[in-house]
Amino acid sequence: MKTNTYLVFLIIAFFSVSVGFSQSIEKEAMTASENMENLSVYPNPVSNGKLYIATKFNLSKQIIIYNVLGNTIMSETLSGKELNISKIKPGIYIIKITENNVTATRKLIVK
Repeated sequence: MKTNTYLVFLIIAFFSVSVGFSQSIEKEAMTASENMENLSVYPNPVSNGKLYIATKFNLSKQIIIYNVLGNTIMSETLSGKELNISKIKPGIYIIKITENNVTATRKLIVK
């Protein structure tokens, strides 16, 4: 009986620690994505084929655009602010922006 109580206590302690650990990782990831300082993606919706992506430091950025099914539509390294997306068909997309190991995602509408 004593062994069963000890075993139950260990199982509960293990799950408590692992749940707290996973929540702290999620919180850090969410904070990191929110820390891309002064991120500006405009115009949105895009109608002229040019998308501007600006941040506080305007470092080189890795840009990946996904369709709603998760397929990669476009992948490019951007050194300035202007991204030519004229070859992308009208629709709703997800744009993933990575600058200096910090990532942010935004919804992108192309008309």
